[in-house]
Amino acid sequence: MVNSLRSFQKNVSISKRSFRRFLTKLEKNPPRDLDKLTVSTEKEVWAEVDCLSCANCCKTMTPTYTPKDIKRIAIHLNMTSDEFKKKWLIKERNTGDWLNISTPCQFLNLKDNKCGIYEVRPVDCSGFPHLPKKKMTDYMHVHKQNLEYCPATFKLVEKMMMHLRDK
Repeated sequence: MVNSLRSFQKNVSISKRSFRRFLTKLEKNPPRDLDKLTVSTEKEVWAEVDCLSCANCCKTMTPTYTPKDIKRIAIHLNMTSDEFKKKWLIKERNTGDWLNISTPCQFLNLKDNKCGIYEVRPVDCSGFPHLPKKKMTDYMHVHKQNLEYCPATFKLVEKMMMHLRDK
């Protein structure tokens, strides 16, 4: 997987600017069937991308933990919410968001890329990479960010560019 992750990172460095410009254009002037195209393209993406072979999101990003996430995970780990926060999280100064102290995520098993708290993982993780949202234009800023972290997001944008160019 290291080679394919390197390949992904190389592709990102080559295509990031043009992909972001494409997303900005879509955001400003979305085609009528953009949301339908996103849903059908997402299915193509998941036929090609396997998160367990990558886990780059868990290795390079941190989710934002909601108060419900903190409580749920702390209970799962037989801790209080305060113990959980003290051991694993840091409060971001400017936003007040609770984030992992470090990356990769402390719950990621680096041998098999599986999450140690998958059943109770943060909502931010369970929704990642946020591809099938009802209104694609509301998530363009998220996709622009995730392009460089997530092969599925990269592949979605790449495929959408091809589909829309063919129209």
